[in-house]
Amino acid sequence: MNNDPMPREMGYYVALAQVGVEMALPAVAGFYLDQWLGTNPWITIVAAVIGFAAGLIHLIVILRQKERDESSKKKPPP
Repeated sequence: MNNDPMPREMGYYVALAQVGVEMALPAVAGFYLDQWLGTNPWITIVAAVIGFAAGLIHLIVILRQKERDESSKKKPPP
């Protein structure tokens, strides 16, 4: 039996990984900008909040799409 994930499932997992990057990358970039500009910790805080909000919105969109896909699979054809 083949246990390899389907391409659609792989796309779902890649999108979830992208959400993690969307949440972490702004905070890291904000940290380095703070170091460069000497504004500790303000840019880091703002970037972390923006990254968290963007990641959360993207996660909600992904979960709604997955829910729609699963509900359309359960419906019998007319």
